[in-house]
Amino acid sequence: MTVNPRFEGASPISRLPDDRQFLEDVWDGLAATPKALPAKYFYDAAGSELFEGITGLAEYYPTRTELRILDEHGPAIAAALPSGAALVEFGAGSTVKVRRLLRHLRDLTAYVPVDVSGEFLTAQAEGLRRDIPDLAVEPVVADFTRPFALPATVGNAPRAGFFPGSTIGNFRPEEAIRLLDTFGAILGEGSQLIVGVDLVKDTDVLEAAYDDASGVTAAFNLNLLTRINRELAGGFADDSFHHRAFFNAAASRIEMHLVSREAQEIDIAGRRFDFAAGESIHTENSYKYSIASFRDLAAQAGWAAGEVWTDPDGLFSVHALRRRPV
Repeated sequence: MTVNPRFEGASPISRLPDDRQFLEDVWDGLAATPKALPAKYFYDAAGSELFEGITGLAEYYPTRTELRILDEHGPAIAAALPSGAALVEFGAGSTVKVRRLLRHLRDLTAYVPVDVSGEFLTAQAEGLRRDIPDLAVEPVVADFTRPFALPATVGNAPRAGFFPGSTIGNFRPEEAIRLLDTFGAILGEGSQLIVGVDLVKDTDVLEAAYDDASGVTAAFNLNLLTRINRELAGGFADDSFHHRAFFNAAASRIEMHLVSREAQEIDIAGRRFDFAAGESIHTENSYKYSIASFRDLAAQAGWAAGEVWTDPDGLFSVHALRRRPV
């Protein structure tokens, strides 16, 4: 068994990180059976950049397909949103997708991008202000899975939400229902929500999208360990884990894992965790839906289904939802 000695003899108290929630989530996840980590921690600055690289890969169909839908059906999608709205993008990241809608939304009160990666969010917001100087851009650094306050400048404008990229698929169905309900609480009764949802399809197409030949997705997955080392005094050695992705048909989801290459002990801020050879850390799910199954899930979260737009090959879908009265 390999033991990483990086922090041998150091005081655990002296190396506790500033982000206590991150630490507790990692400790709890690695103490669980099976081991798992929240996918939201992928997105530090490096992780966000790597994900942007993934979206341009030949194997990764979701981004280009969703962009095609936004380009071809942009006017109709924009028409589903109220006039003079404040548009809140949950987990904004890059502005590439929202720009497809903004060209058809000339009377927005404000655009509110929300993301946990403050540095990346700020850079994207500044670029959007330069390109669209008449648009009020009000970024919010927050974890969109939890309630947060919208900027006061939004005032009483009608609320609309934008949640592209099939990020909803990263949550277990029961979590996705809670998340959509949280969005409804933030946006309010009568609000609109545009959601990108990946569809069930051939297994080979799905698995290639999450295990590309050039290894960018592997680097994205492994960057989570690099982040733990940097921010949480972690002791993961280079090349001690490898990336694995596969489609779990019974659960209708792609699973991503980090698999231990050997039996080893890992120290994280003074707490040690044992790994057997071949044992994995489950880092991400990406659930795939049919149009009907996603509409049913949204209804359970208090949203009424509206129009849905898809590509000719039925790879991806974009849904318009309306918040029902409580």
